[in-house]
Amino acid sequence: MNDQQTYASPRNHVAEPTGPHNQESVAPSRSLRREISYRARYFVNAYPLVYMPIVRYHHRHSVDRVVDGETDLVIEAFGRSGTTFANFAFLSAQTRRVRTVHHTHAAAQVITAVKKKVPTLVIVRQPEAVALSHMVRHQVSARPTLVAWIRFHERLLSRRRGIVFCSFDELTHNFAPVIQRLNERFGARFGVWQHTKENEAEIFEQIKSRNRGRFSEDAVVDRMRAFALPSAEREALKQQLRAQLQADSLASLRDRANRMYQSFVG
Repeated sequence: MNDQQTYASPRNHVAEPTGPHNQESVAPSRSLRREISYRARYFVNAYPLVYMPIVRYHHRHSVDRVVDGETDLVIEAFGRSGTTFANFAFLSAQTRRVRTVHHTHAAAQVITAVKKKVPTLVIVRQPEAVALSHMVRHQVSARPTLVAWIRFHERLLSRRRGIVFCSFDELTHNFAPVIQRLNERFGARFGVWQHTKENEAEIFEQIKSRNRGRFSEDAVVDRMRAFALPSAEREALKQQLRAQLQADSLASLRDRANRMYQSFVG
């Protein structure tokens, strides 16, 4: 267990599962403002010239949101792809102080890290699973989530040689070889986290405990939507939204995203 300073961020805080609630009370509601904000965010964060000055100012007092010469590892992914688990697991295996940058979910951050030759890990999750999670978490429709997923990964295609990619299945079933690949690719000496049931349970507990201060006790909906582990309520909401994601009008976007996913995970 790493007892050194690990620069964990408050944004790693995730909500503890809550008991059953009336599904109608937590059903996602969309608004034009939310859709516009979501589209703008995932457009801007794909381009370093626009995004990096913004994030450097916004997180000027943080060390785990902006890659620089002191960064040891960047851990990124399109949102809702397991970054929280990866960051906690990786840091728990380190016996020295290691600085990670994580949770911006920005292709621009990854591109900047590659240019700076900073070791970089990107987790890739199946696009339709991610889209459903985004529809619940951000209360947006299916099309912008698929478009954003495609843009994020498309922007990384030409930088593949400077990135270690990890599928969501690898992350959740056997993360150790991924860290070994990082060491081999970048000549690093990172501690390798052993993916045992006991270690996994410990990471889940860390994730739960970090969230307890994030939301007030009465913020049930926000807690449920932000929680970085599966919950019954969120799964129920996903089932409600699945038909929208499977609409015939989105077939070409789904196919494009799935082909890109296969190109990354093989």
